[in-house]
Amino acid sequence: MNLFSIRDIENLTGIKAHTLRIWEQRYNLFCPKRRESKHRFYDCEDLKHLLRIAYLYNQGHKISQIACCSPEEMAKLALDAKPDTDNYEIFINQLTEASIDLDQPRFDKILHNLILHAGFEKSMINVLYPFQKKIGVLWLTGQVMQAHAHFARSLIIKKTMVAIDGLEKPPYTGGRRVLLFTPAGDHHDIPGGECMELPLLFMHYMLKKEGVPTLYMGKNVPLNMLETICSLQPVTQLYFLVIPNLNKCDMHEYLKDISDLFPNKEIVFSGADACHCSCDLKNVRLLKTIEEKKAFLKEGKEVNLLTS
Repeated sequence: MNLFSIRDIENLTGIKAHTLRIWEQRYNLFCPKRRESKHRFYDCEDLKHLLRIAYLYNQGHKISQIACCSPEEMAKLALDAKPDTDNYEIFINQLTEASIDLDQPRFDKILHNLILHAGFEKSMINVLYPFQKKIGVLWLTGQVMQAHAHFARSLIIKKTMVAIDGLEKPPYTGGRRVLLFTPAGDHHDIPGGECMELPLLFMHYMLKKEGVPTLYMGKNVPLNMLETICSLQPVTQLYFLVIPNLNKCDMHEYLKDISDLFPNKEIVFSGADACHCSCDLKNVRLLKTIEEKKAFLKEGKEVNLLTS
């Protein structure tokens, strides 16, 4: 059984420990178990109950009203509530609860409502990235199983691919074309952890949204495969994502190899681990900041091939 301390509950629901104690005493909202040391602890059912309470409270319901509700009435209030797209923590809590229950219809409905009201870009930045980090922390601390994290990851990947497919594909008529990938040996998905391919898919989405022609090759692509692709298809830029602490190849050596292999193309890369890299190769560019990534997206479609 997964057990949580009051500090765990505070971090997961956003409700301060002091507030939880007051609600417990004043409204008898829940009855935590106690260890022999008298310290409170909570199980998964308690967590789900408190996530629902946090959701309704953040929606503007008074705690005295919530305390009078049965579980069925709480569920109805939650379903009837209009999503507040300015309070993203609500959606993060809802997705967490649906993941713990492995409830795909509810997870899909939450995602659908979120994207409908906030749009895909804001949903990814403000909800799905933080949610993935939250699930990763829950897994690392033993609070959820690998199955829960994999469940959430696969549904988010599916929704992202649907969003990409829903964008109009610009016809390639020459000029800028970006190939997206992660290097061979980059085994990015920590079991139960965050989905490390998601930032690459999101970059694909954003480029396509800007009308930039792309070739998406996905993860674990070796250099010889890149060479084959670029010999068959016109590509002006190669963009890859570096995953923290998981790339087996030496980063500097890899950059030198890919730069030498494609002297007439621009190599662009980013990622948390990439920020520690220094590179003075003339056809290699590191995107460190959000501003640099935005500039990369907005670049003109006509990107001249670099000369060696």
